[in-house]
Amino acid sequence: MRVAPLAGETTSSLIDRIAACYYGMEAKALRSCWRWRGSRPRHGGGGVRADGEVVLNAAGREVLARLCGVGQEVLGRALPSWGHEEAKFRAGEGGVPLAVWRVGGAVVGPVAFGCRLCTARRTGAQVRVVRYASRWERVCVRHERWQLDADADQPHEYLDLRGLPEVVTAQRRWAGVVRRAVRAGVGPGEVFALAYAVVGGGVRVGAGGGLATASASGRWW
Repeated sequence: MRVAPLAGETTSSLIDRIAACYYGMEAKALRSCWRWRGSRPRHGGGGVRADGEVVLNAAGREVLARLCGVGQEVLGRALPSWGHEEAKFRAGEGGVPLAVWRVGGAVVGPVAFGCRLCTARRTGAQVRVVRYASRWERVCVRHERWQLDADADQPHEYLDLRGLPEVVTAQRRWAGVVRRAVRAGVGPGEVFALAYAVVGGGVRVGAGGGLATASASGRWW
C-alpha cells in the first residue's frame, strides 16, 4: 500500500493521513515511531493548532518513507519542510528517528487547509489536509471553496463560494494577472496586497449594522 504526499503538504498532515488511511489508527499511535522533541503547538486556549508542523532528522525521514511507501526523492519534492535542519537534533543521535514540533509558518511560510473534495478525488479518502499556500492560491475553482488559514483558532476549513462566482472567476484569471505583473516588475504578493486593500477598504457598515461590500470585487484582478 502507498500513501502519496500532496504538493505543498505539511509533514504533520501526511503523518495524520497515513495513520487514518493506511493503518486505521489514531495519528498519536503512529507518531510513536519517532522520538519527539518539544510539545505539539497549541493555541492560547489550549486547542491543538492545525498548522503544527513536524521536522524530522535523516533517520526520521527514512521511517516516514517506509511508512508511506514513497521514495525520499518524491517526498522531498512534495513536502516543503522535508530538508529543514533542526538545532534540537544532537549529533550523537544520528541513527535515532527524531522529530520535533514546530509551527508551520515559522518553518516554511503561510499554511492553509486543503480542499477535502480534491483530496478525496486524488486519494479516495475525504480527510483533512494542511498545506503551505500563499493567500492568492487558496480558492478551489473546481469545488468553489476558499480554503482558510490553518493557524486560526476556529473550526472552519473553508468558505463556500457558490454564491460568489466573481471570486472563482478572479482566481481563474489570476495566472494571467501574475504574468502581466512579472513583466511589469511587480511580484504576485504586491498585486494581491493591493487587491486586498481595495476590497477591504470597500467594506462598510450599512444601515441596521449589516455589511455592504464593494460590488466591483471581480475587477481588481
